Amino acid sequence: MNSVSHTVRVELGDRSYDILIGRSILPGLGDYFKELFPTSRAIIITDSNVARLHLDTAETSLAEAGIEYHVVVMEPGEKSKSYKGLMKACDAVLDSKLERGDIVVALGGGVIGDLAGFVAGIIRRGMRFIQVPTTLLSQVDSSVGGKTGINTSHGKNLVGLFNQPHLVLADTAVLDTLTPRDFKAGYAEVAKYGLINQPDFFEWLEAHWQGIFDGGPEREEAIARSCQAKADVVAADEKEANQRALLNLGHTFGHALEGMAEYDAARIVHGEGVAIGMVLAHEFSARLGLCDPAVTERVVAHLQAVGLPTHIKDIPGQLPKVDLLMDYIAQDKKVSRGSLNFILTRGLGQSFVEKGVEPATVRAFLEEKLV
Repeated sequence: MNSVSHTVRVELGDRSYDILIGRSILPGLGDYFKELFPTSRAIIITDSNVARLHLDTAETSLAEAGIEYHVVVMEPGEKSKSYKGLMKACDAVLDSKLERGDIVVALGGGVIGDLAGFVAGIIRRGMRFIQVPTTLLSQVDSSVGGKTGINTSHGKNLVGLFNQPHLVLADTAVLDTLTPRDFKAGYAEVAKYGLINQPDFFEWLEAHWQGIFDGGPEREEAIARSCQAKADVVAADEKEANQRALLNLGHTFGHALEGMAEYDAARIVHGEGVAIGMVLAHEFSARLGLCDPAVTERVVAHLQAVGLPTHIKDIPGQLPKVDLLMDYIAQDKKVSRGSLNFILTRGLGQSFVEKGVEPATVRAFLEEKLV
């Protein structure tokens, strides 16, 4: 249990919890579990890809700590974040006869974390859960802050609830098993924190991104700084009444692009949607006269340097119709009484919430990008 290099505290009163970050801390899962929940049993919710790589380590750790546990293995990918996937996971928890005081362990990326956290929030009107994120994206974003849920035909994450974990274990060594594409996709969320309100962090990323990709100490540093940035926002605005919405920079456009691709990972994954969405948010801000176009050029240059897509035309397959994108944008959770709300920017690291954006203005902008 001494491999932790950084600890980030999410301050939420009696629901506060730690994010433990370090290389090769997954083998200590059982010890951390036993310390927090000495009499509880567990169920691990994971997917087949993660199970092949990391389930044995997690199971061995729990078994050596004397913890009774069960396992449910989901299909990998966004399709498990569905009503069907939710039913499968809920039935598995109920079949295991776990009680309210037992623990759901989410072992996987953002899909598994969102699904397992939702399951924990609704089974027996609320069980506790631990996040063990296995992707860069989930370590710096989706595992922190308590957002859980599933997708529907109407859009992404539209059915869910806020349910804070009791612990987050971010083992940076497991990231070595990611494909280059998945690591890059997660990096989009790291860059996002700099573009929201930390231009010094973005500048640091421009200088140190290679060390993050190579697995040097820069990786733990970047993850810790990202988690601290999110923890600060979550502590100030847990339920996204105001400033937490800034964490959705690039997501309104990005979610629409994911939706139009029917969440097909062969075409686009979440982090790629965020990367393109952040560029669109900067371009849209420049179009509205809010932001110097040179800022967009800098953002594009950095995202392209790490190998991320930056334009809608970078998505394989047929270009989406504007009407379809506008339908998804209209369903976005940041819509308020039909009014479109966007996260825009006045410069590098100067994002803000813009309410009441005219749909016609958005439509004209997207039509221009799709030519």
